[in-house]
Amino acid sequence: MAETAAEETTTVRRRRPVGRVLIGLTALAVLAGTVLFLNRDKLIPPPEGCTVATGTGKGDLELAQAANAATITAVALSRGLPERAVTIALATAMQESKIHNLSGGDRDSVGLFQQRPSQGWGTVEQIKDPVYATNKFLDGLVKVPGYARLPLTDAAQEVQRSGFPQAYAKHETNATLLASALTGREPAALSCVVHDLAATTAAANEGQPQPSLADRARREFGKLVTATPVPPAGKETRTGLALTPQAGAAQRQTGWALAQWAVAQAGDLGIGQVSYDGKVWKVDKPADGWQSKGAEGAGADRVLITLGAPKSG
Repeated sequence: MAETAAEETTTVRRRRPVGRVLIGLTALAVLAGTVLFLNRDKLIPPPEGCTVATGTGKGDLELAQAANAATITAVALSRGLPERAVTIALATAMQESKIHNLSGGDRDSVGLFQQRPSQGWGTVEQIKDPVYATNKFLDGLVKVPGYARLPLTDAAQEVQRSGFPQAYAKHETNATLLASALTGREPAALSCVVHDLAATTAAANEGQPQPSLADRARREFGKLVTATPVPPAGKETRTGLALTPQAGAAQRQTGWALAQWAVAQAGDLGIGQVSYDGKVWKVDKPADGWQSKGAEGAGADRVLITLGAPKSG
């Protein structure tokens, strides 16, 4: 039955409020979606891990892998060795342990390079020290005539004497990419997502910089770095450390090696922020990576490290 004019008017009036409600709900949904998008890192943080991204490629690592790779690189740089030595060492560790500091392996093999105490590499305790293990590998590598010009698998095999000598070659691309970042040749190329800083965070927020951070930097980089405590400034309640790269033509590259080493070690050493060369990495901004922050980023003369995560609110 057809509606009368009065009934049609009443129906329209009844429908208008419903339409307004629907429009309001749609607007609220859009607003809520925007809020969720802008706060997505806090609500659903990305998984822990590190990413290396350069113009030639991209790769992902676990936090432990990145930390160990940064240590291997630092030790090689402290000895004045070329990037090729870093690439060979990293590819070897990728094959032998997937860059994990293993407690065991084939027969009595131990550590990053699966070195064997029975073959004269050192004691189990020594080999489990990544700095010692890296130095022992490099001691063997530098004795190989023309190692930097050899195919990677040949150079690695001369040191390792592996039962699978061709296995090292498959890691060369990834090792080269990682070396380009960790040596500082590719600035701001490595960034990490860390959910939990180590126990050092609590001590850092109490006003005392952790000696382990300065000690680690000195031990791994040697004379390439000078470490100086930095007291809190302004409203900042966290303490920090300045790592000054050795002056010279390669100072900026060494600085980037230090900066990216600090990011890779953030979880272990309780590092909440790293500033260098006008850029800054923050542990509470996992999706941002390295950002240009003007005055907040340090210059190219020193790497500024802030300990502990920023206080929420």
